[in-house]
Amino acid sequence: MNHDTCARISFWLNRRLHLGANEKSLVQGAFLHDFYLYDWHRRRSASRWHGFRHPAIALRNASASYSLDEREKNIIVSHMWPLTLTRPPHCREAALVCLADKGCSLHETLFRR
Repeated sequence: MNHDTCARISFWLNRRLHLGANEKSLVQGAFLHDFYLYDWHRRRSASRWHGFRHPAIALRNASASYSLDEREKNIIVSHMWPLTLTRPPHCREAALVCLADKGCSLHETLFRR
């Protein structure tokens, strides 16, 4: 799955459940949550701590390239929660992307070809 799928699922959940999340922040954060610019599947390009470190790396990269609001920053930095215990989602947009990302990861794990 890709970032488009995570954004679509987040958007769909927000609309379907009538959660009232800010859709611009939701979609932009969903597209940028994995903006770490390396292939984590290759051992040389990522450490074994990828899951813990890449949200901060993605936030740094996204902040350097885009103007982000606080919701978008929280989406990016908290999307790996609860793996990153000290960085939980603080807004409904971040919680939605975190949930959609977990669903996409589970689907990839179960149905990867």
